[in-house]
Amino acid sequence: MKQLLSFIRKEFYHVFRDRKTLLMLFGLPIAQIVLFGFALSTEVKNAKLAVIDYSKDADTKEIVDKVAASDYFDIAINLSSEKELEDVFKRGEIKAALVFPENFSGDLKHLNSAHIQVITDASDINTANTISNYLTSIISDYQLDLMKNSSVPYQIIPDQRMLYNPQLKGEYTFIPGMMAMIMMLVCVMMTAIAIVKEKEMGTMEILLVSPFKPLMVIVSKFIPYLVIALVNVTSILVLSWVFLGLGVRGSIFLLYAESLLFILTSLALGLLISIISDSQQTAMFGSLMATMLPTLLLSGFMFPVENMPVALQVVSNVVPSRWFYIIVKSIMIKGLGIADLWKETLILVGMTVFLLLLSIKKFKIRLS
Repeated sequence: MKQLLSFIRKEFYHVFRDRKTLLMLFGLPIAQIVLFGFALSTEVKNAKLAVIDYSKDADTKEIVDKVAASDYFDIAINLSSEKELEDVFKRGEIKAALVFPENFSGDLKHLNSAHIQVITDASDINTANTISNYLTSIISDYQLDLMKNSSVPYQIIPDQRMLYNPQLKGEYTFIPGMMAMIMMLVCVMMTAIAIVKEKEMGTMEILLVSPFKPLMVIVSKFIPYLVIALVNVTSILVLSWVFLGLGVRGSIFLLYAESLLFILTSLALGLLISIISDSQQTAMFGSLMATMLPTLLLSGFMFPVENMPVALQVVSNVVPSRWFYIIVKSIMIKGLGIADLWKETLILVGMTVFLLLLSIKKFKIRLS
């Protein structure tokens, strides 16, 4: 028993001496509880809402006030006609819209029933379904309030309309998210591991002292993964079109150009990780931490960014896949062009330039 206790004590010493192990044992569970318990949620809060009120009577005002008083919605804009709706939906300024027809109160009082149009952006089906359920529930509450003060059975009927994805197909969210994740994994992880492997084998030094310039060595490492990533893009698009019926509503050339930009961003990130890593294991771990987790948790693919705490929203701004996910979804599902996506494109260009400059600087330091 004494020997066993000695061995157990020794193992505890080993664990507590290694800071990396301590971080994994205690830091990871705490981080997961904080992230999944408090920060990441599929619940929709403060969703931007537009209102078109052709009736402008007491009932419509009370319903709008009831919606605005909830924690789920912010009345972002009051529009005068449905023609303006498409533009604000395309620009991503709102998640949903309420449209009251003319003579809403008159229909309710004389016909005992009236219609409200509930329009949601179904390019994100989870958010669209949640928003639609919230609005329907608030409208039902108002209907019950009316019936409490009257013996007449009033009925308010929400006419639901899902923009961009009326059939509520899950692949409309799944395909753009998977494109971002696959390209990040292929370009970042494979590039980082390939370069670190050369360093471990000692062949990188031979290449660097050869007549080839270091830049040419790095570019030659990039090219195969760039081609493989473009083949992956083509495969995903063809498979999603043939088997899932999901085509590209916007420009296919713009989609490829944006994909090429995102691949360059990922390759630059992979280069940076390879420069600061000393082993393939470190490069693989760093690549997973820098690609898979941020893409799953902070890109908006699984959890709406708008619902996250402000600190996490700020962090999500430096995740390249967040901006590529928005770009792919906008081109494939909404059919938007570069005029609507210039901001996301410029952010990716800025990230690529920054990562490349930082990588080149650190590469020179390591060489010296």
